[in-house]
Amino acid sequence: MFVLAMRSIRQRPGRFLATLLSAFLGAVIIMAFNSLHDTAGQPGVDSVSEETLTTAAGVVGGYGTLLVFFAIASTLTVNVRQRAAELELLRCSGATPAQIKRMVVGEAVAVGLVATVPAIGPAVLAGRALLEVFQDSGQVARSVGHSFGPVALSSGVGVTLFAATGAAFLAVRRATGGGRQRGRARTVLAYAALVAGAVSATSTFVFSATDAALMAPPVYGAILLSVGCALKAPRLLAGVLDRLPLTGASGWLAVRNLRERAGQLAGILMSLILFTAVATATLTMQAVESDAVEASGAVKSVDAKNLETLNFTVVGIIVVFVCVMLVNSLYAATSYRGREFGQQRLAGATPGQVLGVVGVEGLVLTVTGVFFGTLAALAGIIPFTVVRTDGVLPDQVLGVWLPVVGIAAAVTLGTGLATARRVLRTPAVRAVASAA
Repeated sequence: MFVLAMRSIRQRPGRFLATLLSAFLGAVIIMAFNSLHDTAGQPGVDSVSEETLTTAAGVVGGYGTLLVFFAIASTLTVNVRQRAAELELLRCSGATPAQIKRMVVGEAVAVGLVATVPAIGPAVLAGRALLEVFQDSGQVARSVGHSFGPVALSSGVGVTLFAATGAAFLAVRRATGGGRQRGRARTVLAYAALVAGAVSATSTFVFSATDAALMAPPVYGAILLSVGCALKAPRLLAGVLDRLPLTGASGWLAVRNLRERAGQLAGILMSLILFTAVATATLTMQAVESDAVEASGAVKSVDAKNLETLNFTVVGIIVVFVCVMLVNSLYAATSYRGREFGQQRLAGATPGQVLGVVGVEGLVLTVTGVFFGTLAALAGIIPFTVVRTDGVLPDQVLGVWLPVVGIAAAVTLGTGLATARRVLRTPAVRAVASAA
């Protein structure tokens, strides 16, 4: 089966491009931050520098692992769904579900290995850049030199392969008949994340306004709530579609397409929810904290600077990574709709009308993801603001939220429309015939 997997990759490498890019970027992030562990473990590093480096590596490494898994899972799920006919043909030819599962997992492992090797060079450069950021802010001594060693390399390879293997296993399990059990497990995890997030956000009221750990509970609460909403993405999308007052041909077609492809679009919606919630909550709380410290006339401690740097670094990584996830998922989901677009055009639809349908679909996905992501963010922002400033909704939230929504909308609509426009360049008859 591994030989069959390698043959499949060689014959049609384009189908694995989205997964390859996600794995590559994930490996770069994982190795770059874990190289800070190698740097902190060098002889002669002072205790303050060591604490800063290990904290950054540990916190961002955890986020990075989660993001890598989501990114690879979203692209692999789309890939497996689009190959349903091919996998069914293998089953009819005598392949067992276990053999198909080993083939798909083997493909994922091969893609993970191919992505990890070229990621080493960029990871070394990124690790050095991160060290310079901490040195410029005075959190790490200038005498500390960057080290890229076994921790960075082993974590990059290990996390990437683990994420690829796990994501492939889950994707093919649904395709070969394990979807019902997976659906129940996903529901349990979703509700567990929602309950844990609500408890974490509520526990903010236990802390005092000047407590150094005040920001942790609401941030974790917002993240957990967003994860819970992300896991419920297909159900949330169905609920939104039931209440949409869309009319006209484009609106009706968009709703019908979204209903039929809700499972395939779950990865896109998950990315939007996580991006909106984490970016809005983290940046807003950091802005409130910075303004409160400035108003009091106090000087930020080393721990406060570490936290601020981590917050901005984490959000920066999430912005870049989620944008790549969205682009990959949207490209993979839209580029395989050539036959669908061709049939619509043969039925009388113009290319402009097809693009209109794709635009409405992207708008619905954006609004849905931003709405639930914002709810999760506010669940953390409001308790933090009440405890820290005695206010309820901070003035800073709108200045953060608008750019976040702008980025989400630009990436979602831009990628979907650009990919659809490229697909529409193929004549309708050829598109239908080649996909038949």
